[in-house]
Amino acid sequence: MDNASLFDVKDKIVLVTGGAKGIGRMISEGFIQNGATVYISSRDAKACEQACKELNALGKGKADYITADFYREEDVKKVAEELKKREGKLHVLVNNSGSNWGESYDNYPSSAWDRVLNLNLKRVFQLTQAVTPLLEAASTPASPSRIINIGSIDGLRVPALETFAYSASKAGLHHLSRVLASHLGKRGITSNTIACGPFQSKMMKATLEKFGDKIAEGVPLGRIGSPQDVAGTCIWLSSMAGAWVNGATIALDGGSVVGAKL
Repeated sequence: MDNASLFDVKDKIVLVTGGAKGIGRMISEGFIQNGATVYISSRDAKACEQACKELNALGKGKADYITADFYREEDVKKVAEELKKREGKLHVLVNNSGSNWGESYDNYPSSAWDRVLNLNLKRVFQLTQAVTPLLEAASTPASPSRIINIGSIDGLRVPALETFAYSASKAGLHHLSRVLASHLGKRGITSNTIACGPFQSKMMKATLEKFGDKIAEGVPLGRIGSPQDVAGTCIWLSSMAGAWVNGATIALDGGSVVGAKL
């Protein structure tokens, strides 16, 4: 029961959507540095190619990519088919790709709901559904396959920003993950959510540049998240140490959700 075996993810096959940038890149790098084979997938082929070049230079694991625009439903099937052809199985699915839209309540458009809910919620279900046979193929009684959904503390609390569709989509994702945990646990697959607080990502870039110090002050631990925080949580959930965790929503936020404001 040593640390090396408890948290071992060596040779696991991992798919990280949106894995070329931001939180997805942090997760991809953590798996690569611990010997996993990571497929990253997004619509930006150049970003994926560059990320894989940099990730493969780290050694230990290896990185490859499958270009896919998850706003397009047909690309979900494309990713599943490509993974089946290349590997035939999948140990870990990290549903990280996401979208946000901020606009005032009085002007919040219908198109925002369609765009954000499709990517953040509907496509998560559809991709998970499409790769379930691959997850089943990798599962063993001692080590189930894993689904890790990247949620948000804005799905747990009411955010100050006017991001109505995003908050609703992440709250829906948290519960979808629990529903999947119940249905897929019987098929040797766990499903858990990481409700992320503030991290240095493309989605958070402008907000952190403007309000970074104030945001950090509002976190009981006094800082924003690091790559090690999110990568470590994903590795734990994917390893033997996390094999019996199923249906959990983990607030990875330095205590933001529970921090009293008064």
